[in-house]
Amino acid sequence: MSAITEPSTSSPVPLAERKRLSLDWLGVMPFLIFTIMFLVLPTIYLVAGAFQDAEGNLTLTNMINLFQPSIRDAYWISIKISLASALLGAAIGFCIAAAVTLGGLPGWIRSPLMTFSGVASNFAGVPLAYAFLFTLGRTGLVTYLLTNIFGFNLYAHGFNLLSFWGLTVTYLYFQIPLMILIITPALDGLKREWKEAALILGATGPQYWRMVAFPILWPALLGTILLLFANSFGAIATAYALTGSSLSIVPIVLYAQIRGDVLQDPQLGYALAFGMIIITGVSNGIYIWMRARSERWLK
Repeated sequence: MSAITEPSTSSPVPLAERKRLSLDWLGVMPFLIFTIMFLVLPTIYLVAGAFQDAEGNLTLTNMINLFQPSIRDAYWISIKISLASALLGAAIGFCIAAAVTLGGLPGWIRSPLMTFSGVASNFAGVPLAYAFLFTLGRTGLVTYLLTNIFGFNLYAHGFNLLSFWGLTVTYLYFQIPLMILIITPALDGLKREWKEAALILGATGPQYWRMVAFPILWPALLGTILLLFANSFGAIATAYALTGSSLSIVPIVLYAQIRGDVLQDPQLGYALAFGMIIITGVSNGIYIWMRARSERWLK
Protein backbone atom coordinates (compact mmCIF):
# COMPACT_ATOMS: atom_id res chain seq x y z
CA MET A 1 0.00 0.00 0.00
CA SER A 2 1.23 3.47 -0.77
CA ALA A 3 1.68 5.86 2.10
CA ILE A 4 -0.98 8.51 2.46
CA THR A 5 0.58 11.95 2.47
CA GLU A 6 -1.09 14.35 4.90
CA PRO A 7 -1.62 17.85 3.62
CA SER A 8 0.82 20.40 5.02
CA THR A 9 -0.64 22.66 7.68
CA SER A 10 1.78 25.51 6.99
CA SER A 11 1.02 27.54 3.92
CA PRO A 12 3.77 29.57 2.25
CA VAL A 13 3.77 33.30 2.87
CA PRO A 14 2.35 35.07 -0.18
CA LEU A 15 4.84 37.03 -2.23
CA ALA A 16 2.87 40.26 -1.77
CA GLU A 17 3.01 39.91 2.01
CA ARG A 18 6.75 39.18 1.94
CA LYS A 19 7.31 42.31 -0.12
CA ARG A 20 5.21 44.36 2.30
CA LEU A 21 7.22 43.07 5.26
CA SER A 22 10.48 43.89 3.53
CA LEU A 23 9.24 47.40 2.75
CA ASP A 24 8.24 47.84 6.40
CA TRP A 25 11.80 46.99 7.48
CA LEU A 26 13.13 49.36 4.83
CA GLY A 27 11.05 52.14 6.34
CA VAL A 28 12.45 51.59 9.83
CA MET A 29 16.06 51.28 8.66
CA PRO A 30 16.89 55.01 9.15
CA PHE A 31 15.88 54.72 12.81
CA LEU A 32 17.92 51.54 13.29
CA ILE A 33 20.98 53.05 11.59
CA PHE A 34 20.69 56.24 13.65
CA THR A 35 20.34 54.23 16.87
CA ILE A 36 23.35 52.05 16.11
CA MET A 37 25.58 54.94 15.00
CA PHE A 38 24.73 57.47 17.72
CA LEU A 39 23.70 55.28 20.67
CA VAL A 40 24.94 51.70 20.51
CA LEU A 41 28.42 52.19 19.02
CA PRO A 42 29.34 55.24 21.19
CA THR A 43 28.17 53.36 24.29
CA ILE A 44 30.32 50.35 23.41
CA TYR A 45 33.27 52.67 22.72
CA LEU A 46 32.87 54.39 26.09
CA VAL A 47 32.50 51.15 28.03
CA ALA A 48 35.59 49.69 26.35
CA GLY A 49 37.60 52.85 27.00
CA ALA A 50 36.64 52.82 30.69
CA PHE A 51 38.54 49.55 31.14
CA GLN A 52 41.63 50.48 29.10
CA ASP A 53 44.70 52.58 29.75
CA ALA A 54 46.27 55.02 27.30
CA GLU A 55 48.11 52.13 25.57
CA GLY A 56 44.94 50.07 25.16
CA ASN A 57 45.69 47.52 27.89
CA LEU A 58 42.94 46.23 30.16
CA THR A 59 42.93 47.90 33.57
CA LEU A 60 40.65 48.71 36.50
CA THR A 61 42.56 51.88 37.43
CA ASN A 62 40.01 54.15 35.76
CA MET A 63 37.14 52.63 37.73
CA ILE A 64 39.14 52.84 40.97
CA ASN A 65 39.86 56.52 40.28
CA LEU A 66 36.12 57.20 40.31
CA PHE A 67 36.33 56.96 44.11
CA GLN A 68 38.59 59.99 44.37
CA PRO A 69 37.08 62.62 46.72
CA SER A 70 36.71 65.22 43.98
CA ILE A 71 34.91 62.81 41.65
CA ARG A 72 32.71 61.46 44.45
CA ASP A 73 31.74 65.03 45.30
CA ALA A 74 30.93 65.72 41.64
CA TYR A 75 28.63 62.70 41.49
CA TRP A 76 26.99 63.70 44.76
CA ILE A 77 26.36 67.29 43.59
CA SER A 78 24.90 66.01 40.31
CA ILE A 79 22.63 63.56 42.15
CA LYS A 80 21.40 66.30 44.51
CA ILE A 81 20.69 68.76 41.68
CA SER A 82 18.96 66.08 39.62
CA LEU A 83 16.89 64.89 42.58
CA ALA A 84 15.89 68.42 43.61
CA SER A 85 14.87 69.43 40.08
CA ALA A 86 13.05 66.11 39.57
CA LEU A 87 11.03 66.37 42.80
CA LEU A 88 10.18 70.06 42.35
CA GLY A 89 9.41 69.60 38.67
CA ALA A 90 7.21 66.59 39.41
CA ALA A 91 5.27 68.38 42.17
CA ILE A 92 4.68 71.58 40.20
CA GLY A 93 3.99 69.76 36.93
CA PHE A 94 1.53 67.40 38.61
CA CYS A 95 -0.43 70.28 40.12
CA ILE A 96 -0.63 72.05 36.75
CA ALA A 97 -1.65 68.89 34.90
CA ALA A 98 -4.26 68.00 37.53
CA ALA A 99 -5.72 71.52 37.42
CA VAL A 100 -6.09 71.37 33.64
CA THR A 101 -7.23 67.74 33.41
CA LEU A 102 -9.42 67.27 36.48
CA GLY A 103 -9.98 70.81 37.73
CA GLY A 104 -12.51 73.40 36.73
CA LEU A 105 -10.32 75.38 34.36
CA PRO A 106 -11.69 76.23 30.89
CA GLY A 107 -11.08 73.52 28.31
CA TRP A 108 -9.31 75.85 25.87
CA ILE A 109 -6.33 76.19 28.25
CA ARG A 110 -5.24 72.57 27.76
CA SER A 111 -4.26 72.80 24.10
CA PRO A 112 -1.91 75.80 24.39
CA LEU A 113 -0.46 74.37 27.62
CA MET A 114 0.39 71.04 25.98
CA THR A 115 1.84 72.84 22.95
CA PHE A 116 4.03 75.03 25.15
CA SER A 117 5.09 72.01 27.22
CA GLY A 118 6.15 70.16 24.08
CA VAL A 119 8.35 73.10 23.05
CA ALA A 120 9.71 74.01 26.50
CA SER A 121 10.62 70.42 27.41
CA ASN A 122 13.13 70.46 24.53
CA PHE A 123 14.46 73.97 25.15
CA ALA A 124 17.81 73.56 26.87
CA GLY A 125 21.51 74.12 26.31
CA VAL A 126 23.20 77.47 25.77
CA PRO A 127 20.01 79.37 24.76
CA LEU A 128 18.32 78.38 28.03
CA ALA A 129 21.37 79.44 30.06
CA TYR A 130 21.47 82.84 28.36
CA ALA A 131 17.70 83.26 28.79
CA PHE A 132 18.04 82.80 32.56
CA LEU A 133 21.08 85.09 32.71
CA PHE A 134 19.06 87.81 30.99
CA THR A 135 16.12 87.12 33.33
CA LEU A 136 17.52 86.22 36.76
CA GLY A 137 21.16 87.30 36.46
CA ARG A 138 22.56 90.13 38.57
CA THR A 139 21.48 92.60 35.86
CA GLY A 140 18.58 90.51 34.58
CA LEU A 141 15.11 91.87 33.89
CA VAL A 142 13.33 90.17 36.81
CA THR A 143 16.16 91.06 39.19
CA TYR A 144 15.96 94.70 38.08
CA LEU A 145 12.17 94.87 38.45
CA LEU A 146 12.21 93.26 41.90
CA THR A 147 14.93 95.63 43.10
CA ASN A 148 13.63 98.90 41.69
CA ILE A 149 9.88 98.39 41.96
CA PHE A 150 9.39 96.11 44.97
CA GLY A 151 12.64 96.90 46.81
CA PHE A 152 13.59 93.21 47.02
CA ASN A 153 17.12 92.28 46.00
CA LEU A 154 17.42 88.56 45.24
CA TYR A 155 21.18 88.49 45.49
CA ALA A 156 21.21 90.40 48.77
CA HIS A 157 19.07 87.60 50.25
CA GLY A 158 21.49 84.84 49.24
CA PHE A 159 20.21 83.85 45.79
CA ASN A 160 22.85 83.20 43.13
CA LEU A 161 22.04 81.94 39.66
CA LEU A 162 25.52 80.43 39.37
CA SER A 163 24.95 78.07 42.30
CA PHE A 164 23.20 74.85 43.28
CA TRP A 165 19.73 76.39 43.53
CA GLY A 166 20.30 78.63 40.54
CA LEU A 167 21.02 75.62 38.33
CA THR A 168 18.09 73.73 39.87
CA VAL A 169 15.69 76.58 39.06
CA THR A 170 17.05 76.69 35.51
CA TYR A 171 16.48 72.96 35.08
CA LEU A 172 12.86 73.41 36.19
CA TYR A 173 12.18 75.22 32.92
CA PHE A 174 12.27 71.92 31.03
CA GLN A 175 11.47 69.57 33.92
CA ILE A 176 8.00 70.97 34.63
CA PRO A 177 6.78 70.79 30.99
CA LEU A 178 8.16 67.25 30.66
CA MET A 179 6.22 66.23 33.77
CA ILE A 180 3.04 67.74 32.34
CA LEU A 181 3.44 65.85 29.06
CA ILE A 182 4.00 62.49 30.75
CA ILE A 183 1.54 62.62 33.65
CA THR A 184 -1.43 64.07 31.72
CA PRO A 185 -2.33 60.76 29.99
CA ALA A 186 -2.18 59.00 33.38
CA LEU A 187 -4.57 61.58 34.85
CA ASP A 188 -6.86 61.14 31.86
CA GLY A 189 -6.96 57.41 32.69
CA LEU A 190 -8.59 58.03 36.07
CA LYS A 191 -12.21 57.02 35.54
CA ARG A 192 -14.92 59.32 36.82
CA GLU A 193 -16.82 56.30 38.15
CA TRP A 194 -14.05 55.63 40.66
CA LYS A 195 -14.47 59.05 42.26
CA GLU A 196 -18.25 58.83 42.19
CA ALA A 197 -18.18 55.42 43.87
CA ALA A 198 -15.79 56.69 46.55
CA LEU A 199 -17.97 59.72 47.27
CA ILE A 200 -21.13 57.59 47.40
CA LEU A 201 -19.46 55.34 49.97
CA GLY A 202 -18.75 58.38 52.13
CA ALA A 203 -15.17 59.24 51.19
CA THR A 204 -14.07 62.85 51.09
CA GLY A 205 -12.03 64.38 48.29
CA PRO A 206 -8.67 64.01 50.09
CA GLN A 207 -9.58 60.42 51.04
CA TYR A 208 -10.30 59.62 47.38
CA TRP A 209 -6.89 60.94 46.34
CA ARG A 210 -5.10 59.22 49.20
CA MET A 211 -6.82 55.82 48.98
CA VAL A 212 -7.81 55.51 45.30
CA ALA A 213 -6.17 57.96 42.91
CA PHE A 214 -2.61 58.11 44.27
CA PRO A 215 -2.22 54.30 44.62
CA ILE A 216 -3.22 53.98 40.97
CA LEU A 217 -1.01 56.88 39.84
CA TRP A 218 1.94 55.94 42.06
CA PRO A 219 3.78 53.80 39.46
CA ALA A 220 3.43 56.58 36.86
CA LEU A 221 4.50 59.25 39.36
CA LEU A 222 7.54 57.37 40.59
CA GLY A 223 8.56 56.39 37.07
CA THR A 224 8.24 59.97 35.85
CA ILE A 225 10.35 61.28 38.74
CA LEU A 226 13.07 58.80 37.78
CA LEU A 227 12.85 59.95 34.16
CA LEU A 228 13.17 63.59 35.23
CA PHE A 229 16.17 62.61 37.36
CA ALA A 230 17.89 60.97 34.39
CA ASN A 231 16.94 63.89 32.16
CA SER A 232 18.75 66.44 34.34
CA PHE A 233 21.62 64.17 35.38
CA GLY A 234 23.04 64.06 31.85
CA ALA A 235 22.53 67.75 30.99
CA ILE A 236 25.83 69.54 30.32
CA ALA A 237 25.36 72.42 27.86
CA THR A 238 23.05 74.42 30.13
CA ALA A 239 25.19 73.87 33.23
CA TYR A 240 28.48 74.61 31.44
CA ALA A 241 27.18 77.79 29.78
CA LEU A 242 25.57 78.99 33.01
CA THR A 243 28.14 78.14 35.69
CA GLY A 244 31.29 77.27 33.76
CA SER A 245 33.62 75.42 36.11
CA SER A 246 32.30 77.06 39.30
CA LEU A 247 29.98 74.10 39.96
CA SER A 248 31.68 70.72 39.60
CA ILE A 249 28.94 68.41 38.41
CA VAL A 250 29.78 65.15 36.65
CA PRO A 251 29.16 66.30 33.04
CA ILE A 252 31.46 69.31 33.51
CA VAL A 253 34.17 67.17 35.16
CA LEU A 254 33.84 64.68 32.29
CA TYR A 255 34.18 67.49 29.74
CA ALA A 256 37.34 68.71 31.51
CA GLN A 257 38.87 65.22 31.38
CA ILE A 258 38.07 64.70 27.69
CA ARG A 259 38.72 68.18 26.26
CA GLY A 260 40.62 70.04 29.00
CA ASP A 261 44.22 71.17 28.81
CA VAL A 262 45.12 70.70 32.49
CA LEU A 263 43.13 67.72 33.78
CA GLN A 264 43.03 65.84 30.50
CA ASP A 265 42.67 62.11 31.06
CA PRO A 266 40.38 60.62 28.38
CA GLN A 267 40.33 57.17 29.96
CA LEU A 268 39.08 58.62 33.26
CA GLY A 269 36.53 60.57 31.24
CA TYR A 270 35.30 57.30 29.72
CA ALA A 271 34.96 55.88 33.23
CA LEU A 272 32.96 58.94 34.30
CA ALA A 273 30.71 58.48 31.30
CA PHE A 274 30.33 54.78 32.13
CA GLY A 275 29.18 55.71 35.64
CA MET A 276 26.64 58.14 34.18
CA ILE A 277 25.38 55.46 31.80
CA ILE A 278 24.80 53.10 34.72
CA ILE A 279 22.89 55.71 36.76
CA THR A 280 20.73 56.94 33.90
CA GLY A 281 20.23 53.40 32.59
CA VAL A 282 18.94 52.19 35.95
CA SER A 283 16.66 55.23 36.23
CA ASN A 284 15.22 54.76 32.74
CA GLY A 285 14.85 51.00 33.24
CA ILE A 286 12.83 51.47 36.42
CA TYR A 287 10.78 54.17 34.66
CA ILE A 288 9.86 51.78 31.82
CA TRP A 289 8.91 49.06 34.31
CA MET A 290 6.80 51.43 36.44
CA ARG A 291 5.19 52.89 33.33
CA ALA A 292 4.12 49.42 32.17
CA ARG A 293 2.59 48.70 35.59
CA SER A 294 0.72 52.01 35.52
CA GLU A 295 -0.68 51.33 32.05
CA ARG A 296 -2.01 47.94 33.18
CA TRP A 297 -3.83 49.63 36.07
CA LEU A 298 -5.34 52.33 33.88
CA LYS A 299 -6.67 49.99 31.19
